[in-house]
Amino acid sequence: MRRMYLIPLLAVCMACAAPKAGAGGVNTGTPTSSGGPSGGFNTTTPTSDNTSDAGATSSAGNTPGGGATTSTSNASAGAGAASSTNASAAGANTATPPTGNPAPLQTGADQTEKYLPYLKGKRVAILGNQTSVIGNTHLVDSLQSLGVKIVKVFGPEHGFRGNNSAGVVVKDEVDRKTGIPIISLYGAKRKPSKQDLADVDVMIYDVQDVGCRFYTNINALAELMEACAENNKELLILDRPNPNAYFIDGPVLDMKLKSGIGQFPIPITHGMTIAEFAQMVNGEHWLPRNLQCKLKIIPVTNYTHDTYYTLPVKPSPNLNTQIAIMLYPTTCIFEGTTLNYGRGTYFPFSIVGAPKLKGKYEFSFTPVGIKGMSETPLYMNQVCYGIDLRKTDLQQLLKEKKINIALIKELYAAYPDKKEFFDYTISKEIGNVDFRTGDAKFRQQIIDNVPEEEIRKSWEPALSNYKQMRTKYLIYP
Repeated sequence: MRRMYLIPLLAVCMACAAPKAGAGGVNTGTPTSSGGPSGGFNTTTPTSDNTSDAGATSSAGNTPGGGATTSTSNASAGAGAASSTNASAAGANTATPPTGNPAPLQTGADQTEKYLPYLKGKRVAILGNQTSVIGNTHLVDSLQSLGVKIVKVFGPEHGFRGNNSAGVVVKDEVDRKTGIPIISLYGAKRKPSKQDLADVDVMIYDVQDVGCRFYTNINALAELMEACAENNKELLILDRPNPNAYFIDGPVLDMKLKSGIGQFPIPITHGMTIAEFAQMVNGEHWLPRNLQCKLKIIPVTNYTHDTYYTLPVKPSPNLNTQIAIMLYPTTCIFEGTTLNYGRGTYFPFSIVGAPKLKGKYEFSFTPVGIKGMSETPLYMNQVCYGIDLRKTDLQQLLKEKKINIALIKELYAAYPDKKEFFDYTISKEIGNVDFRTGDAKFRQQIIDNVPEEEIRKSWEPALSNYKQMRTKYLIYP
């Protein structure tokens, strides 16, 4: 029986910095390294571990309890002085997390007792990256040590180790430590071929998501589901929490704007874990030719969509702090504007500005080329003035539960050259905002200073219809 439970919407910082609010800037300096690990599969050292030794509880289908699921699935931003960007990314998150002591949880990967018997004697392939960990050890290393036969690994955008910049083509390689081939799904192809899967009995998907339509992991998942369905392979999903799962907001994608950063008719934040989304892909028949992928799901234990979850490993090079991950649903929209949103600093998606905002804001930063993060950022080596969101009050952010349209409206109003603000022809570093929002109306609504309430009304009834449809596929309350 599926849980019919609608979750409240998420917040993205409604408090933006007022012009001239404080002083100070980010001295970017010269980065000393890209921070990318080299060699071997044990590629990450998480800064914290949210797993525990608490007894595991799983779900059978969408009903709590039992073993693995088998399914074919029907501002005031704070503009005070900032620390140097030569500091580590982990130290950059100055936001205060919510208080309280949430129950410890276990990711799907942590619960090896639930899926090791299923993998015994089978040839296994894994689609994973640096977030695929059990405790502090990479999933591949852990499973190999437990006797699982891993024949190959597939890597999504940013590569298997997660040290490639956004949008950069990733090549195939062979792991120097184990000799296991690593096949890129963000290069010459986007899904495994029949030949790739010929010697595979079961596929595993274990990649941390952040719950946004324009975060491409859900595309990689759907393409993997298609390949598994075409080749009659079962897909084992080791589920992980979505740090933005309590947040369902934004326009539902106009499928006329379908692109590499928007492939499904869902809002900007979809409010599901990756396993729940996989069930939706099957249930809504989003795979070509009505294909259905056979799923086996190991759910997260002690988790709800309202659980505050701090990621133990950065999910991609430019989502390197918790505050960046939580602001991402809003600040990624700035990819479609003439503003730099922190690329070329160690604080991407948590600061925003441009040289032409000098005199409007005191806070400043200077983007520089950083290998593995942003080699040629917008306004490289130019001083940008704008808003520092790193001290966002997370309690307020969680309470507001919506994309921060007010921040976008404020920065558009402050920008002196209105014709430039959404002009993606100025630089290859600027994208088309229509593809980010999934809505051809949004750009003009900002230009016309349409009230936020009217903008939100224009997202209906599609947004409410999506929320209702989503309830059919939920595993967690």
